[in-house]
Amino acid sequence: MKAVRLYGSSDRTTISVDDVPVPKPAAGEALIRVHATAVTPGEFQWYPTRHDSKGASRLRAVPCHEFSGVIEEIAPDVKGLKKGDEVFGVNNWFRDGAAAEYCVTTPSEIAPKPAAIDHVHAAVIPISGLTAWQALFDHGKLQAGQKVLIQGGAGGVGTIAIQLAVWKGAFVVTTVSEANIKFIQELGANEIIDYRQTRFEEVVTDADVVLDLVGGDTLRRSFGAIKQGGRVITIATSSESTDDPKVKAAFFVVESSRQQLVELAKLIESGVLRSIVSEVLPIDAAAQAYLPMKKTNPGKTVLRLI
Repeated sequence: MKAVRLYGSSDRTTISVDDVPVPKPAAGEALIRVHATAVTPGEFQWYPTRHDSKGASRLRAVPCHEFSGVIEEIAPDVKGLKKGDEVFGVNNWFRDGAAAEYCVTTPSEIAPKPAAIDHVHAAVIPISGLTAWQALFDHGKLQAGQKVLIQGGAGGVGTIAIQLAVWKGAFVVTTVSEANIKFIQELGANEIIDYRQTRFEEVVTDADVVLDLVGGDTLRRSFGAIKQGGRVITIATSSESTDDPKVKAAFFVVESSRQQLVELAKLIESGVLRSIVSEVLPIDAAAQAYLPMKKTNPGKTVLRLI
């Protein structure tokens, strides 16, 4: 089968499309025929991309851990799934991802694909949707009537987070570039800040929750945008190894959840949640998806396998 593989270090990565054996599902696992997978550029800096679960160096990792596809094979001990089921979901960060014609996952990491959308649009939901859900509701405890500031609202996580916060009944403020303001208005944001023209902490000082999807200086300044008792949540990879206790408390890593995937699928089916795809590329053009400063459209880039 064809698979994208990463060579080199996190700051000097070479991307290759190789012919590799089709993986075999072990006990408790399912083999997925991948139709589409979404690209997360920051994956190069993730610890599991370069290490196995025991901490040893990991070579030639297959990236992209969210996907939409069809069950090809299941282990004998797996119940409730059958060959041909259309599913979407994620797989373990420490194993090869879904930028390949086949990948292996477990029943707890997948859910039935929303029938209202195709595989390309389903593929951008799992990681971004779970991240937005867990950031806003599990970690941020966002409630109806509260104010949330979403930093980087035009990205894969940001577009879903805006929609989930609107659905929850929150007052949604977000930072984007001028080019994306009209699109973000269509998602229902109440207030939009052009981060190139305005310092957000001069406009927002009373947020109940700030969801930081940018990191760096934006994250540091975000603590000035919350009211007393407010919460800053970040997924910025650079925060994982910080010594700053505030940033440590704000950082989290998304976890797989079949239940939350099911809830996200319901919101898609009901028309509450839109799936935002920036562009679609064939697997042989995978390297293009990771070019720095390449993407300007909202949403995520998808690699189509079928």
